Amino acid sequence: MCLLALGFLLGILQPSSGQFPRACASSESLLRKECCPLWAADMSPCGELSGRGSCQEILLSRAPLGPQFPFIGVDDREDWPAVFYNRTCQCNHNFMGFNCGECRFGFAGPNCAERRMLMRRSIFQLSSREKNKFLAYLNLAKHTPSQDYVIASGTYAQMNNGSTPMFRNINVYDLFVWMHYYVSHDTLLGGSSVWRDIDFAHEAPGFLPWHRLFLLLWEHEIQKITGDKNFTIPYWDWRDAEGCDVCTDELMGGRHPTNPQLLSPASFFSSWQVICSLSEEYNSRQALCNATNEGPILRNPGNHDKTRTPRLPSSAEVEFCLSLTQYESGSMDKLANFSFRNTLEGFANPETGIANMSQSSLHNALHIYMNGSMSQVQGSANDPIFILHHAFVDSIFEQWLRRHRPLREVYPAANAPIGHNREYYMVPFIPLYRNGEFFTPSRELGYDYEYLADPVDSFQNFLMPYLEQARQIWQWLVGAAVVGGIITALITGLIVLGCRKKRMGSTPETQPLLMESEDDHNVSYQSNL
Repeated sequence: MCLLALGFLLGILQPSSGQFPRACASSESLLRKECCPLWAADMSPCGELSGRGSCQEILLSRAPLGPQFPFIGVDDREDWPAVFYNRTCQCNHNFMGFNCGECRFGFAGPNCAERRMLMRRSIFQLSSREKNKFLAYLNLAKHTPSQDYVIASGTYAQMNNGSTPMFRNINVYDLFVWMHYYVSHDTLLGGSSVWRDIDFAHEAPGFLPWHRLFLLLWEHEIQKITGDKNFTIPYWDWRDAEGCDVCTDELMGGRHPTNPQLLSPASFFSSWQVICSLSEEYNSRQALCNATNEGPILRNPGNHDKTRTPRLPSSAEVEFCLSLTQYESGSMDKLANFSFRNTLEGFANPETGIANMSQSSLHNALHIYMNGSMSQVQGSANDPIFILHHAFVDSIFEQWLRRHRPLREVYPAANAPIGHNREYYMVPFIPLYRNGEFFTPSRELGYDYEYLADPVDSFQNFLMPYLEQARQIWQWLVGAAVVGGIITALITGLIVLGCRKKRMGSTPETQPLLMESEDDHNVSYQSNL
C-alpha cells in the first residue's frame, strides 16, 4: 500500500512540458547552456540511472530556410533553443519531459508501457456536470501558479547573456497564453525597429503540428493539476453556426447587458484579466510581455468587419478544404495556393484554394468573428473559446490525415519560413519537439475525436488498456495455464482411480444404479465421470 501511495504521489508531482523549466532558470544553467534537471525518483540528470534518458548536445536542423526572414542572430528564437541551451535531456523509449520524468503522449504507467486512448467530445455533448467540471478546471488553471515553469521577462541580451536571469512566475493558464504570444511576437531589432513578417507557429507548415502539441500540453497540464487523468479538451463544431453558440453564461460567457465589448458578470470569465495583448507597446519599448494584467477579456461576436469575414464557415467549405491533396505548396506561407494548411488556416479561399489576403476564412474567420481579445494573434489565447476552437481545427487536420494518409516526408523538410522545417524544434517548448513529430494521426498520440471515431475502433480503444496489460504479463498467464492444467490432470486422475477402487470393492446390492435399461450397460462409465 505504501508503494502504491508513493507511486501515486510521484505521478502527480512529475513535471509537465512548457516554457523555461524552473530548474534551468538560473545563471548557472544559462552560462553553462545546459538544461538537464534531476529526476526526483533517482536524483540523476534526466533519470539516467533508471535508463529514462541522458543529457546530450542538441542536434539542430541545417536545412535551408525560406526568404521571409532576412536576418541571422537577431532573435532568441532562431535555432531554438540554442541561444539559451545547447544541452538538454534526450529521453529513451516512451519517456518524455524536461527531465524524462513523464510518459510520451498515449502512454501511461510507472514504466510508460501501457497504451491509453482518450476521447475528445463536443462541448454540447457533455452533461451539465461535465460542463461545470470543465469550466471549474479552467478557473483552477487561471488561479494555480505553475510549479515547474517560469517565463522570460527579457531577451537573452537583456539578461547580459545569461549572467542576470530575467524570469517570472505565472499561473498555469497564462503560461500557455504567454507561450502563444512568445511564438508569434515580432522580432525586436533595436531602437524602435521591429520585423513583423515572422511567426514560428502561424502562416506556414508548422501551424497545425504546433497547435496540436500546444493543446496536448495544455490538456496534460489540466490533468496534472486536477488529478483527473481522463480529462480531455472539448471542441466546438462551428460549421454552419449562425452565431456564437458557446457564448452563454452556462458555457464561455454571454454578452454584458450594457457594454457589448465585455462579458456578462454572471460568467466568472468576466473577472479574468488578460496578458500579452499590447503588442505595439512592447515593440515601442523593445520589451517582452512580462505577464502583467492588462484588463478584462474583450469579446463582441458578430460585430466585426463583415467585408473580411461575411459569416462563420460552412460545412461545404470545410469539405472543399479536406479535398485538397497537397499539405503545403509554393512559398509555403500565407500566399500558398491549393495548400490544405493555408486554406484551413484561413488565408486562401475555401471554395477555390487560391490565396486571398483580403478575406479571412475557416480558422481565421472565428478569430475575426469574435471581435475582441481573440482577434489579435499574440494575445488570442486569453479568451478560453480559443481552446474549443483550436480543438475543432485540430479535428479537421485529423480528418485530412486519415483521408490522405500522408507519409511524414510530405511535411516540408526545407525552404519553409523560419521555424517551420520538418526537423526544426518548435518554439518555445522545453523539452524539445520537432514539427514533423506531430504530423501524425491523433491515435498515435493517444487521443481521438468522438465524431470521427469508428464504433469498432471505440470498442477496441475500450479494450486496449486491458489487452496491453495482458500483453505485458502473457508469459505469466501461459505459465499459470500450464501449471493449472497439470494440477487439474492430477486431481482428475486421483478421482478416477478412487472411483475404480470403490466400484471394485462394492457388492451387487450396494452398487449404485446408473442406467435404467439393459441396453445402456454397454456405455462407458468414464463418460459420466
